[in-house]
Amino acid sequence: MSAPRIDRRRLWDSLMELARIGATPKGGVRRLTLTELDRQARDLFTRWAREAGMAVEFDAIGNLFARRPGTEPTRAPVVMGSHLDSQPSGGKFDGAYGVMAGLEVVRTLNDAGVRTRAPLEVVSWTNEEGSRFVPTLMGSGVFAGVYPLAEVLEQRDAEGASVREALAAIGYAGNAAPHPVGAYFEAHIEQGPVLEEARTTIGVVQGALGQRWFDVVVTGMDAHAGPTPMEARKDALLAASRMVLEVNRVATSHPDYARGTVGSMQVKPNSRNVVPGEVRFTIDLRSARDATLSAMVAELERRARAIEADCRVAIAMKEVVYFPPSEFAPELVGSVRAAARELGLTHRDIVSGAAHDAVYLARVAPTAMVFVPCAGGISHNETESATPEDLAAGCDVLLKAVLARAGAVTT
Repeated sequence: MSAPRIDRRRLWDSLMELARIGATPKGGVRRLTLTELDRQARDLFTRWAREAGMAVEFDAIGNLFARRPGTEPTRAPVVMGSHLDSQPSGGKFDGAYGVMAGLEVVRTLNDAGVRTRAPLEVVSWTNEEGSRFVPTLMGSGVFAGVYPLAEVLEQRDAEGASVREALAAIGYAGNAAPHPVGAYFEAHIEQGPVLEEARTTIGVVQGALGQRWFDVVVTGMDAHAGPTPMEARKDALLAASRMVLEVNRVATSHPDYARGTVGSMQVKPNSRNVVPGEVRFTIDLRSARDATLSAMVAELERRARAIEADCRVAIAMKEVVYFPPSEFAPELVGSVRAAARELGLTHRDIVSGAAHDAVYLARVAPTAMVFVPCAGGISHNETESATPEDLAAGCDVLLKAVLARAGAVTT
């Protein structure tokens, strides 16, 4: 059957109303996970879902599930969603679009009198961003069995509050039982410039880059900047600077969408006239192939040993995050591509450079993502922007792909 089209104005209005919760002066949102503002966003989504005839429940980590029954209730649900929490200075589309797009799919099916054989669910995952609590992708990670619930509940924020305490404080410590997922779709802004630069509306996401993160400590020796000759120094910052260059060189010299970033650095004693004796910094390596990612790490470790000898310092690299590259289900990816083609939308295959809840859902269910452009590729920023037309197009693709998986029954 021909799929109905979503209500573009309703989708946009829902996003704008949601964006008022935690709104910032520059047009973004500050809606940190498990805060009062997060509670307000959850409450609003819950109200809208119930008004759409959905049953709402939440589990022990606070993941919110809104279910629309299917004509074959024993089938595993086809799930759509993303997250409602934001970065400290985040945008109003990152995460929120995926949840509101799922809700709009349900509303559209209600308007058209279309039932599905499989139940549909719209989910908002807890703490995708990881801005207040670690780990990132917390709710989907617990759901997929990546993180033990008991350990995650005891994680604490900078003020000492635990996840358990924060969930209780906002009233979202639930008891919904784990359940199977028949398929998972996540709509998202690209968070990069590829679609916009190619003037393409739909990104057909093949998977997500693997990631390996390291905390690095370079230990040298504090020394007076004046009396200490250059050849006698054990300059930790010099060694760290050479490592930064190596991260960039390794990333630019490897294939498979390789990325390398040093995003944080602390220098001690951080004094104008003291040769630095210690530097701590982070390394973020990414690639679409695990073998390439491993080769990048091995090469960087070899260069670290050479820099140690040249600079007479010690370099310790501790791995703190490892996400293997994710490949999404070919049949679901194909349904996204087919939906874009049938709707006459420009589309291209793309790989996600960022991690999403879909990365963990792909471990337990067939998974796919739908990308739409964002202005300048800017995200995790208050100025993050997307057009109503692109957001609606992505939601129409989501609707067709979901119907292809769930099966449509006209009532």
